[in-house]
Amino acid sequence: MSLSKFEVFISVIESGSLTRAGELLGLTQSAVSHAIASLEREYGFSILTRGRSGISLTSNGERLLPYMREMLRVNERMKQEVASINGMEVGTVRIGTFTSVSTQWLPGILKRFQDNYPAIEIKLMEGYYDQIEYWIQTGEVDFGFVSLPTTEELETIPLKKDQLYLLVTDEHPLYDCERVHVSQLAEETFVMPKAGCDNDIQRLLAQYHLQPRVKYEVGDDHAIIAMVQNGLGISILPEMILFRLPVNIRTIPLEGEHYRSLGVAATSFAKQSPAAKRFLPYVTEWVAEQK
Repeated sequence: MSLSKFEVFISVIESGSLTRAGELLGLTQSAVSHAIASLEREYGFSILTRGRSGISLTSNGERLLPYMREMLRVNERMKQEVASINGMEVGTVRIGTFTSVSTQWLPGILKRFQDNYPAIEIKLMEGYYDQIEYWIQTGEVDFGFVSLPTTEELETIPLKKDQLYLLVTDEHPLYDCERVHVSQLAEETFVMPKAGCDNDIQRLLAQYHLQPRVKYEVGDDHAIIAMVQNGLGISILPEMILFRLPVNIRTIPLEGEHYRSLGVAATSFAKQSPAAKRFLPYVTEWVAEQK
């Protein structure tokens, strides 16, 4: 049973297309189809369905997918260990991330790491908090950046407390306030991040038993800022997102200690691949230097 067939199968699932999987792997569509068919003959049942809406897993395919991912992870770790024994630093590190980390942290971290380990490939998957947790749990990434607390099933390393700020325009009554208490926002209209994108604001408002008047829910931080800029509501966002703001927006600190706690999470840091273990100290050291 060839591990390359597992790689083909997972690539088809992740790309949603036989053709796209072939392009990513450097194979013809015929070769991809042959690999899938070969697996199905070995197992004696179908693992994929092909319909008008594209490729999807059968129920049996869903049951096997976690095992295939685990076998590929173990194989990757073994290849990296062999390379390490032979004095080479190679491999691939897959990281789950979200916009503010991708913008503020990763360029500096990646530059420093790749200068020292040019043969280690870094692959980034950008998504929302809940997506990243799912990718970690299913093995699609080695580890990911998260907002703490996260699910108890994951191991975590805290990195930074990212302060939350109120965003208002120069036409808002609170514009000249030096600080604002969360209770003052009870009657305000909010532009809120979608659930799963940024749960920190929901936690903050729940702490004060506030039911915000939500006019818009948006998944993109910059879209939230643009809506506030145009007077469609106020919002609360973390400091790392608040750069190059429009001139008519002011950020106001909230009274008390209100922040999102950022960290990295994995199913097990001890079982990370050699390449991932090389990368993690670069994350913690770089973030510590920014404080």
